[in-house]
Amino acid sequence: KVKRIEVQPGKRLSYQRHSRRAEHWYVVRGTAKVTLNGVEILVPSGEAIDIAREDAHRVENPDASELLVFIETQTGDYFGEDDIVRLEDDFGRN
Repeated sequence: KVKRIEVQPGKRLSYQRHSRRAEHWYVVRGTAKVTLNGVEILVPSGEAIDIAREDAHRVENPDASELLVFIETQTGDYFGEDDIVRLEDDFGRN
């Protein structure tokens, strides 16, 4: 499964993990601040990062003015949204 994901300036997605899929993120625009198992990594445009199954991960747009755009390629045997375990969420989701 492939998704194009946009993160608004200064925003971040939930800190989460999946048991049935891995993800590959390729940054198209901006710089992604990725938290991977508690370690923060900056991933600039044109570079990628791999998220293994069960890895705790989050992406944040640290830029105050530019949109972050990345392509997420999911691999595994199941891609349903109910495989998301949210560890932290700025929007109050479980």
